[in-house]
Amino acid sequence: MSTTRPFSPGDRGPEPSGASGTPGGAASAAGAPDGGVATPTAGPVSPEGRPGGAQVRRLSFEDQSGVVPLARDFTRQALYDWGWLPAATADRRAAAEDVLLVVSELVTNACLHAEGPDLLTITCDRKVIRLEVTDRGTGQPSPRTPHRAGRPGGHGMFIVQRLCLDWGVQRLPDVAGKTVWAELGTPS
Repeated sequence: MSTTRPFSPGDRGPEPSGASGTPGGAASAAGAPDGGVATPTAGPVSPEGRPGGAQVRRLSFEDQSGVVPLARDFTRQALYDWGWLPAATADRRAAAEDVLLVVSELVTNACLHAEGPDLLTITCDRKVIRLEVTDRGTGQPSPRTPHRAGRPGGHGMFIVQRLCLDWGVQRLPDVAGKTVWAELGTPS
């Protein structure tokens, strides 16, 4: 699993503008009518930037409390809007639950190790859902080794590594912090 590559390998091309932790295009909680839950910041956009491809949602955590449940509720709503929920099969339900768990782990890690998250970005196309949590932390996330299943704590990145197709960290020059991203396959 990657921990340094900014994007997963593959033929999906460059990420839509702003969807990979780059500045710009992020929705502000101040402008959201419902107290920080951002609505889609753009219509469907393909990886090449053309309408009709990936769906993108952004949630700013500025001045928010209870960010883990907020992130889960925001992600759950996106999954409903994109047809993942309500799940018609056990496999589709499991895929949605995996996405919600990974969001919880990434946001919790930002809370515990990086002064809290700044932004959650969710990008979904036909093959992959990409979750990105941007924070101001300088640490490098990694699964705890050796993993000790019977001990409390230290399971977050191990869970992310086990559930995801790939994950990593993106840092931008001259910008404090990082974006931790994870990708899961979409249900068939």
